Amino acid sequence: MTESLIDLLREADAVRFGEFELSHGGTSNYYVDKYVFETNPDCLSAIAAAFADRVGGTKLAGVALGAVPLAAATSVASGNPYVIVRKQAKEYGTGNRIEGELDPGEEVVVLEDIATTGQSAVDAVEALREAGATVERVLVVVDREESAREHLAEADVELESLLTASELLADADLDEK
Repeated sequence: MTESLIDLLREADAVRFGEFELSHGGTSNYYVDKYVFETNPDCLSAIAAAFADRVGGTKLAGVALGAVPLAAATSVASGNPYVIVRKQAKEYGTGNRIEGELDPGEEVVVLEDIATTGQSAVDAVEALREAGATVERVLVVVDREESAREHLAEADVELESLLTASELLADADLDEK
């Protein structure tokens, strides 16, 4: 699965080389474009199938906006319901931070696209826990291997990835890109 997912991401041009600013303010000589792989049916289907194999019967949570397509596709592939976790409660309508049905004590696995520092996943875990959920795992497509695993461990959450940056970039010569 790892090799075929790497091939799919590369064929979709979701892995790019150059100088990129990341959401946490740092820079990188490569970029994994989540919007490319989340809008490509072949990539999205493969990711959803891989996530579905790992979630068991657990409720899913997608972090808005980036992980919502992943949660929706994984929900369809697994038959598991999902909720959406907003970065903050909306200021109109119901004012919810968590959209969808969530029962107190319910076990939830958070789905994310790319983990760099893990902060957005930690924020989602905290919001879900405040709502009464039990969260012990975050599944990501790509772990950039920068600090997310350690950051999530501090919140008593295990990070599990389909791919690591090392695997994704194994044969890429970043000095020549």
